[in-house]
Amino acid sequence: MRFSESEILQHLPKQFFASLVQRVNAKVASGADVINLGQGNPDQPTPPFIVEALSTAAQDPATHKYAQFRGQPDFKQACADFYEREYGVKLDPETEVAVLGGTKIGLVELPYALMNPGETILMPDPGYPDYFSGVALAQVKLATYPLLEENNFLLDFDRLDPQVADAAKLLYMNYPNNPTGAVATPEFYRQTVAYAQRHQIGIVSDFAYGAIGYDGKRPISFLQTPGAKDVGIEMYSFSKTYNMAGWRLGFAVGNPDMIEAINLIQDHLFVSVFPAIQRAGMAALNSDQRAAQAISDRYESRRNALLAAAAKINWPAYKPGGAFYTLMKVPAGYTSEQFADLLLDKASVAVAPCNGFGPHGEGYVRIGLLVSEERLTEAVERVGQLKLF
Repeated sequence: MRFSESEILQHLPKQFFASLVQRVNAKVASGADVINLGQGNPDQPTPPFIVEALSTAAQDPATHKYAQFRGQPDFKQACADFYEREYGVKLDPETEVAVLGGTKIGLVELPYALMNPGETILMPDPGYPDYFSGVALAQVKLATYPLLEENNFLLDFDRLDPQVADAAKLLYMNYPNNPTGAVATPEFYRQTVAYAQRHQIGIVSDFAYGAIGYDGKRPISFLQTPGAKDVGIEMYSFSKTYNMAGWRLGFAVGNPDMIEAINLIQDHLFVSVFPAIQRAGMAALNSDQRAAQAISDRYESRRNALLAAAAKINWPAYKPGGAFYTLMKVPAGYTSEQFADLLLDKASVAVAPCNGFGPHGEGYVRIGLLVSEERLTEAVERVGQLKLF
């Protein structure tokens, strides 16, 4: 017998970066010394105290049973305490916190938890490609808004068509931003809340890089804005804050109706997250955050090394205020993908072409600050040898 995929699966977006991974792997297999700057995966281990907390919890037979469907109460309390301590935001752990097996799950499932087929969702261009998986699964209508360097890659609400805004049910935003490294300002978030109220749009703030900020400036939470909980939610990931990408742990906080929708759909899809991982997450959240600050400091040092090297070869860069990426300009005569292919073929340097994040990413490549300062400098020096700038 042969079985065909459903029409919904057949309409899922192609994984743009799968081909990049294949090309990088082929180059490595040829014996080349590839410096891979195209990845978004932390290169350092999880802090030892978190690993030890998992080890201790995993030896407790109580963690071997099914988790509570909507997460362990003490973990949700830790999430609420973290937001109050770090951002001054008070949350009800029962009605305003949802436990996620990684925030990708929440971002993908939210459209079909809150929207009906044919309704409109607004998403950033360029933006995290997996956002669009939720669009396809929910069979909703996609509208995008441009993120432009001239506006520091912040959404310019004056550019949005009011009719599209009135039709939209949800709007996704992501600061510190992937792929640009741009950061939001308090004024921008105040504009966001006002716009959401005016057009009755639910806001989804993807705060995956919330702990990674530079130049003495800490990224702000959307929920710190007056009225934010009335119009939206925020998703917080352990992956980047604590180098826990493989652990698959995160949470959503904010508007009770949106949190209930997440919890309800997850009641039918999952039995929450392994309780021992939730205990390890508690250890991370309840800590003094020195480990998280050390991780951010490492990325800032790498950013500075990369920008210094790029300046020597006149390679234009957008200076990021957060996240662990740097956006670099593509030289004249090349598309983003052509330039990325050239760097891999001629310099054994892998970068991510930003057209994979949306049409407005064309003209840029993304560099991940996920190798040592020495390797970042060496990568730029290899690019300089091609005499493109």
